[in-house]
Order: sequence, then C-alpha cells, then structure tokens
Amino acid sequence: MSDRIAVAAIAIAAALPAAAQDAALIIGNENYRNAADISAADDALDAAKPLEGTGFVVRKGADLGGAEMQALLARHYDDTASPGRSVILLSGHFAHAGGETWLIGTDADAPSLGRADAAGLPLSSVLAIAAERPGGALVLLGTEDRRVDLGRGFVAGIGALTVPQGVMVIEGDAAAVAAFAATLPDRRGQTLAEIAGAAEGLRVDGFRGALAPFLPLDSGVTAPEAPPPAETGETAFWRATGDIGTRAAYEAYLKRYPAGAHANDARAALATLDDPVAQAGAAEEGLGLSREQRRQIQRDLSILDIDPKGIDGLFGPGSRKAIGTWQRRNGEEATGFLTAAQVATLGGQAARRAAELETEAAARKAEQDRQDRLYWDQTGAKGDEPGLRAYLKRYPDGLFAELAQERLAVFEQGRREQAAAADRAAWDKAVQADTLKSYQDYLAAYPKGAFAEEARQKIAGLSETPDQEAARKQAEAQEAALNLNPTMRSLVEQRLAALGLKPGRADGKFDGDTRRALRRYQQARGLPVTGYLNQQTVARLLVDSL
Repeated sequence: MSDRIAVAAIAIAAALPAAAQDAALIIGNENYRNAADISAADDALDAAKPLEGTGFVVRKGADLGGAEMQALLARHYDDTASPGRSVILLSGHFAHAGGETWLIGTDADAPSLGRADAAGLPLSSVLAIAAERPGGALVLLGTEDRRVDLGRGFVAGIGALTVPQGVMVIEGDAAAVAAFAATLPDRRGQTLAEIAGAAEGLRVDGFRGALAPFLPLDSGVTAPEAPPPAETGETAFWRATGDIGTRAAYEAYLKRYPAGAHANDARAALATLDDPVAQAGAAEEGLGLSREQRRQIQRDLSILDIDPKGIDGLFGPGSRKAIGTWQRRNGEEATGFLTAAQVATLGGQAARRAAELETEAAARKAEQDRQDRLYWDQTGAKGDEPGLRAYLKRYPDGLFAELAQERLAVFEQGRREQAAAADRAAWDKAVQADTLKSYQDYLAAYPKGAFAEEARQKIAGLSETPDQEAARKQAEAQEAALNLNPTMRSLVEQRLAALGLKPGRADGKFDGDTRRALRRYQQARGLPVTGYLNQQTVARLLVDSL
C-alpha cells in the first residue's frame, strides 16, 4: 500500500464528517437443510447489541437463503452511503472456486458452480462494499469443519481472498470469531493493528493501520450536538412525566395535553403499565442475559423436570411455557419472563435438586449392584453355560455381562470346532449380520444345529413387541432431534467413561457399548431405560458429579 493511500485511510478513519454513519452486517447461518449444522454460527448475532450500543446501524439475519442474504447485503450497502466505519460478520458454510468464495445459504441443496450466486453470497461483493470505507472496514468470517454436500466445481471452505486495500479480514472458528466480534465495542481507542494482535487463534489478513483508532474512544461518528432548543411548556412537562414514569404522571400529562405531541406515547406507556407480561418482558430484557446464561436456565428447568423444549439458549414458546410453569410452582405470577431474583432462585433449586438426584442415584445403583452380584453368585459365578445364560437373561447390561459373554464364547467355540462345516458357516453368517432375521434363518435351516440355543437367545434379545418397537423408534427420534454434533457425542461418552460405565472409545459414534452404558446410566438414575439420549438424560449427564 502506498504512503499516500495509507495516509488517506488514516484520515478517513480518524475524522469522519458530520453525516457519517457506522454500519454493520451480521449473518449467522446455523441450521442447514441439506448439510451439517454450524453449531455456533448464530452466536454471531450476539455481537449485534454491543455494536448498536456504540452507534452502529445493524442489519442482521439468521438461517438465510441465498436471495435473503443478497437482499440484506443490499440494505447494508444503502446504510454505507455516507462515510463511516463498517463491520461485516458472516458465519456458516463457505465454498470456493477459482478466486471466489461464497457464504452458502441454508436452503442450498448440493449447489454447483453453475448456480453459485443463487445459492450463496459472493465475498467479492462483500469485500468491494467494505473497500468503499478504506481504513474503517473490518470483515469477520466464521465457520466449522462440518459436512456439506457440494455440486461440481465447488470446494468446501474459505478460499484464498484478495483483500482490498484499507480492509482487514479475520477468519476462524465460528464460536471464536463471534466471541471476538462481541468484544469490538470494548476495544474503542485501539487501532486495527492492536485489534489484529488481540485476535489470538484467528487468521488476520489485509490492512492493519497502526496510527488511528478503528473506533475512537468517544465513538464519535455524528456531528457535534447542536444546542438544544428552548423547551416549551409541553416538552418540559413530558420530560418530567417520563422521568417519573407512573400511571398518575401519564394520566396527568393526558389530562393537560389530550392532543399533545406525546399523547400516543403516553397512552402506549399506560397500556404497558396495564400489561404485567409486557412489564416482565421489559424487565427481563434489561437483565441482558447472554445465550449461555439462557442455556443454563433451560438446563436448570430440565433438572427440575420442567421441559423447555430445547437447550439452545433461545427462549421460544417452549421455554416461556416452562418458565411460567416454574413460576406457578413457586407462587409467582406466571408471566413467562424472569427477574434477576427468580434466575438466582431457579439456579439454587436446580443445584440442590441435582445434588439430591445424585444422592438418590448412588443409593439406587448400590442396591442394583447388590442384587446383581447376588444373582451372579447364584448363577454365572459357577461358570456353567445354563448359569451364564440365566444371568444374562436377567442382567443383559449387568456388572458381569461382559465376563459372562466371554465365558459363553468358550462354549460356543467348542461347539464351533465340533460342528459340521455347513452349520458353522451358517452360524458365522448369522452372527456377522447380527439381526433378528439372520438368527431366524439359521434356526430354520438348522433347528437342531450346534448353535441353536445361542440363536434362540439372540432372537429373544432382539425380538420386540409392537409397543417396544414404537418405544424404540420414539427414543431414536428424540435423540435425533437433539442434533448433537460429534464433539457433544464424544463428551457424552467421556462422561459415561468417567462414571465407570464402559461406553467404548470416545469417538462420537454410538455403538453397542455406548448404548449399554447409556442403559446402565439411565437405570441407575431412575430415568426411562432406552439406551438413547433425550433432553433429560443429557441435562443429567452434564450436571452429574464425576
């Protein structure tokens, strides 16, 4: 960059004219229809409020399609008609081809290069808009290494960018980029070079001005404030009314100025005073709860057996209904909105209940283990095949289940050595498939075969009544609805392993060992024993002491 361009960029950033307007564009695409979700993409929206607080006009959107993103970009471009500073934060799946990169819309279905602009937002357009504010433009790009199906010509990820002069670009993990963006208002007085130095773990490219602050300490982007006009009697009366903020004050204003300039505002304020739910909503908004704090509230409700319909940090109808239920239980007005005192009370109740549940679970498991060991001593401990099978029939997930299976394998190996080749091959084929039908087919072909008894045992274990099948499918659907990413699934396995429940490798893949460990956990804690995760099981796993 030439010295002349650098000086011009510094001058623009340091001394904006009276009509200047800072503008921000934030897009968080988390929930994709035909690709793995970007779990932290919509955390980008958490940066909107801090930026608005420093005078930015913010355009934001979540889970947008290609056309919606382009429309939002056009509105942002209108906001940059006058000089000012720009912050553009984009999070989601990206794809690139040649020298162009696109932010993929959530409605895209295996987009190809031939339909690129219809499926996503081209970063060349984004960077060109940012370049119109040299020295005062910051572009942040967040993504995650997740599955995305792309058509011909596309490569997943952010490609090599040609960053215009006067623009800085920061790239990295979606959660880290979102968290960093939310701190920008706290970095007033810092230059772009200093901001770049604070972006630990993120990739920084482009302009790094070191002379003028990106956001001045006074956040000054508007003209010096003109002296206020002398207040009229009505204006002074209305200002005093707002300061008092009581029903009597608003009624007094309307009585004196029934058709005044603020009459509609006064009536709206009175309507709010008449609506306790609106008051409660405004009070909760004033708490400034972060997304993680909202997730904790949802976890607390789940621990108290009140279902918020998701632990995602978003207070939708399910969460509002759950909060109202908790409020009624505690003799509070059921507004569906929380006060600071209620948040503290809820957290305390959840912590106490979690401790109680852990104590109850420990006592329940001790009794279950006692009965398990007693039955083992009476059956499988003797080492004979009937005793081992009797133990496994009662305790398929018991303390000695693996040992019983190992000892039975010895008997099975002996029969395999004695069995005819055709019988042995048929049994090996059935075991490899390990399905109800494969064992039934074996029995049909060899009703008196060497492995007939094992086949009957397998069939008994795999057979389901219509009710059992429906319950299993419901449990599978509940787990699928959680939409757990591989990291969260691995964390579940690590928790199960720390509790001594032998879930196998912590690889995020739920196999038979994982299902058995989940059944053991659910049984010990008095939860529905399915071997599948639901919201209640996940909430308990996350709070159980290890």
